Parts: sequence; C-alpha cells; structure tokens
Amino acid sequence: MSTSRRDVLKMTGMALASSVLPAVTILHPQRSFAGINTDTLKVGLVGCGGRGSGAAAQALKADPNVVLHAVGDIFKDKLDDSLNNLRKIHGDKVKVDEEHKFVGFDAYKKVLESGVDVVILATPPHFRPEHLMATVQAGKHVFCEKPMAVDAPGVRKVLEAAKIAKEKKISLLSGFCWRFHEPKRATFEKIQDGAIGDVLTVYNTYNTGTVWSHPRKPGWTDAEYVLRNWYYYTWLSGDHLVEQAIHSVDMMSWAFGDKMPLSAAGTGGRQVRTEPIYGNIYDHFAITYEYEDGAKGFHFSRQQVNCEGSYMCEALGTKGRAVANVSRNVHEITGRKKWKYSGVANDMYQTEHDELFAAIRKGEPINQGEYMANSTLLGIMGRMAAYTGRRITWDEAMNSTEKLGPDTYSFDMKPPVAEVARPGITSFS
Repeated sequence: MSTSRRDVLKMTGMALASSVLPAVTILHPQRSFAGINTDTLKVGLVGCGGRGSGAAAQALKADPNVVLHAVGDIFKDKLDDSLNNLRKIHGDKVKVDEEHKFVGFDAYKKVLESGVDVVILATPPHFRPEHLMATVQAGKHVFCEKPMAVDAPGVRKVLEAAKIAKEKKISLLSGFCWRFHEPKRATFEKIQDGAIGDVLTVYNTYNTGTVWSHPRKPGWTDAEYVLRNWYYYTWLSGDHLVEQAIHSVDMMSWAFGDKMPLSAAGTGGRQVRTEPIYGNIYDHFAITYEYEDGAKGFHFSRQQVNCEGSYMCEALGTKGRAVANVSRNVHEITGRKKWKYSGVANDMYQTEHDELFAAIRKGEPINQGEYMANSTLLGIMGRMAAYTGRRITWDEAMNSTEKLGPDTYSFDMKPPVAEVARPGITSFS
C-alpha cells in the first residue's frame, strides 16, 4: 500500500501526484439533484487521520466547486493537523470556521447537522457501521473507507444502510481502492469475460512490514492510549486481515465474480509482534476459502519486518492464468489468450472521488454497499476461522452474534481489550 494512503505528512506530494488527473466536468451547473446545490458541494470529514485527510484532499481535487465545510474527530490535535495540511494543499477550498470544528465521540453527529452534502467516513473501522447508518439516514452522499465493520452485527448494519441509501437515491462509494485502478479494472474484466476460463483457484497475499505505534504520553488514560493505537486492538481494527489485508481478499472476491464462499478455515497467530504495545491482534494469517463449485481461494498475510514481501492476486482457470501483482506492477494473462496491460496507471485514490462527484453531479447514484459489506465479511470470517481454529461457514459468519466493542464511549472507560485469541480454545458465537 502506498505510504501516501496513510501518512498525512506526505499529503502534499500525494496531491501533486494526482494533479495530472482532469477535474470532473459539471454537466448541469444550474440543476439540483436530490436536494444538492450543484454550484457548491459542501464536504464533511469524520476522522482526521492520514487516510481521512488524504480522502478529503482528493475530494477537494475531484470537482472545481467543492469546499471542505466541517470536520470531526475525537482528538483535537488530529483535527488541527489535518486542517493545517489541507490548507497548504487546497487553500481557499478549506472553509472550516471555528463553529464547524467538532471534537468528541459525537462529532460525527455535529458534522451531519452542519449543512454538508457529502461525508467522508474515515474513523477506525469499529465506528463505521454507526456512522454510515447515521449518514444515510441524514440523506448525505458518502465515501466510506474500508473495512466497513469489524464484526457481523456491524456488517448487517452496513447492508441495511446500503438499502436505505438506494431508497434515498444517494451515492455510497467504498474505499476498496483497487477497484478504481485502471490496470486492475482491465485485468479483472478479462477474467470475468472468460479469458482464463472457469476460475478454479485464486491465490492472494498481503505480506508486508509492520505499521506505526504511538508511545504512551503522560496524562493519557487507558482508553486514550488504546484509541490512539487502535490498529492493534481487534475491537477497533478487526485485526490486520480485516483492516489492511482486506484489499487482497477483495481482489480474490473480484476474481470470483463476487460470489461468496461456502466456508473458510485457516490459521494465524503472533510470532514476532508479541509485546503488549501490539495489543491483541495477530501478525500472520493463512486462510482457505471454499466455494460451491469446488473452487478455492488461498489467502496469506503477515506483518513482520525483514521478511519477503508479497502483495498480489493470481487467478488460475481452465484456460489460463491472470496476475495482478501490486508489488511488481504486473498485470497480465497467460495461457490460450495472452494479454498484458500496457495503458496508463491512474491515481486510484483520486479516481474514487472523481467518480463519486461525477455521479452526484449527474444525478446517477453509485451504490457499492453490498459488495463492500460482503468483502468485509470475507475478512471477518477468515479471522473467525483463525481465532477459533474451526471451519466457519458463510451463513455462520453472517449470522454471528459476536459484537466487538462497547456501545458508549468515554476517555474514562475501561477499554474492552480481550486476550489474544487461542485456536481451539477461543469460542465462536
């Protein structure tokens, strides 16, 4: 994954890289679609970390008549840093006055009430289902960062929110960024058109190094420490299979035509990231997904330093082999029909927002709610299989009653940090 995806300090370089892309053309500048003023679209940002700040920068680039109107985060320093960086990139397009800076666990509600038209949801994934439901109920177009939930109750809420978005004719666009990458769009279109025949096996990897952590500072409560290091706690991130390696799992699903597997079984654990600072998540997974026709998907991921890296999706079919290799930038098909992508590689993060705002302007809503929820559950069921050591069916995963995390939040609460899962001992619910 590109560091500009998460590192707010590199936002300026990211914006410059995306500047080669054309702005979206406004087709009907005086018309109103679904109550939206097409002269100026007001954007609200919920979650001011690196990913949220990057998405906001791309949203402001996507359309000439877009402004950032309101921002919300549970941490004031995150909010302030985000706005400072966004102003350096977009200047007058950042029109957030003091009355539209919201801090606290209810900040998302205040952003929704501030008069925004489009909302970017980029908090830690635990909060996504509630924030998404509130956003679509408020009738706002939404960019929803992946993953969409950390547990099955959250996925079910996302699916419900997607139905509401469709009824209200508002756009719901996902943060599964590779679906907006032209080399991969071309590759997976070839797969779906039968270039490799019937897909029998999909092998996918997300083997990378480790990620950031924030040392504890004086004055932080236990809850603040956990929330600032949310990545390492399953109730907040879903574990790295769900939070980051989900990109590879989503490509696997894409190769299979987004049909869902019958079951998943696998392993995982902590070999290297064993210290308390790494919370309760694993540092490696190996999952096998089984499909109705006997096809299988094999997922491998790890976050361990000084190890061989691999980030790719390879599909084997009855007539050939297709590869979408992120690490090596290879997109090709071998077998009866040979093909290699030779076009331009776009900035997929920018394309996400270009297409979202184009859809809003045209009055032709995009709704990616179903596939983004299902891909999220693929990661969750893989985690369930690894944590428990048992085979988990799709129906079991979708109907699971396990709910991670609390319903109410404060910096004085006792964070709900579970023990590290132990296969064969940790139960499924």
